[in-house]
Amino acid sequence: MSAAATPRAYRQSAVLSAGPSELVVIQYDGARRFLRQAALAMRASEIERAHRSLRRAETIIAYLDATLDDKLGEIPGQLHAIYGFCLRHLNAARIRQQAGNLEEVSELLGELREAWAHLAAEEMSV
Repeated sequence: MSAAATPRAYRQSAVLSAGPSELVVIQYDGARRFLRQAALAMRASEIERAHRSLRRAETIIAYLDATLDDKLGEIPGQLHAIYGFCLRHLNAARIRQQAGNLEEVSELLGELREAWAHLAAEEMSV
């Protein structure tokens, strides 16, 4: 196995063995990684690379939003609002080329990620 294939194989194994909450954590990690890449590209005036990375983060956030089960009480509604805010904020960042907006969204997703990681840890201990 090549050195480049090792991280991919590790990620694939992690995804295949993850529980539902762990999968959400993995999605947050991916979105935040793409937001970091997009912010770096924006600061370097690499518009196309910034757009590609930003688009990948937006796709993950939209997926997280689309998979919420509205029948589970008020939390899905609150998450819909947060994800909508994130997508609007990222769109504004793209238009104005403001990397700081990307970092703000990444921080917000980081807080959500920690909550989901806590939930995943509790699920594993049961």
